[in-house]
Amino acid sequence: MRNMLMTAMALSVSAVPASAAAQAAVPVTVLAGTRLDVSATGEVTRVPDLAIISAGVQTLQPTATGAIEENATRMERVRAALKRAGIADKDIQTSSINLNPEYHYENNQPPRLTGYRATNTVNVKFRDLKRTGSILDALVAEGANQINGPNLTIDKPDAAYDESRVKAIAVGQARAELYARALGKRVVRILSVSESGAYVPPPMPLAYARDMVAAAPMAKTEIDPGTQQLQVSVSMSFELQ
Repeated sequence: MRNMLMTAMALSVSAVPASAAAQAAVPVTVLAGTRLDVSATGEVTRVPDLAIISAGVQTLQPTATGAIEENATRMERVRAALKRAGIADKDIQTSSINLNPEYHYENNQPPRLTGYRATNTVNVKFRDLKRTGSILDALVAEGANQINGPNLTIDKPDAAYDESRVKAIAVGQARAELYARALGKRVVRILSVSESGAYVPPPMPLAYARDMVAAAPMAKTEIDPGTQQLQVSVSMSFELQ
């Protein structure tokens, strides 16, 4: 019985310090000097390596069946052109298929059905930007009469954002040192660091968006990738003395 009582007491006593220890583990920051909060941004420049376009076929026929069938036939030619260009299946995604009636309107007359318009559109990713222009021209030649884009972006931006984070921290520290000198103080320690956000640049649209139905023969299309800036902003707190 004495052993059972000792065991129960030990369990009861051990439970209290565990709870107290958990509460005591919460850090409490006590300032002996002045708190300084700064914001900083790090930025890197990269050349876009991914182009995204929307390519499709629009057909108009007297019947819904006729519009869909002609659309499917021409879209097969567009898909074949993409495959011949080496575009992988994972980089071709259907974005929309639509079939809508077309009406003719006259004053004081009920609308008159004139046919059906079918559209089929895919989003395509091009990883070889040097060939984007020639591929666009080939798509038009194969029946694509609706093209929007290309939009240029960075395929895998994680490494660039990490570089921006390092630059943002360096800018924040340098700014804190500047404030400290201006105040006749020195930076004692960093109290906190938080990322305010990574700026993901929207794809850069180029002037190729157009309806190709009545387009005149064009010269060879050229794509200029240019550059993009990727930014990360941080908020930092310092103690000055």
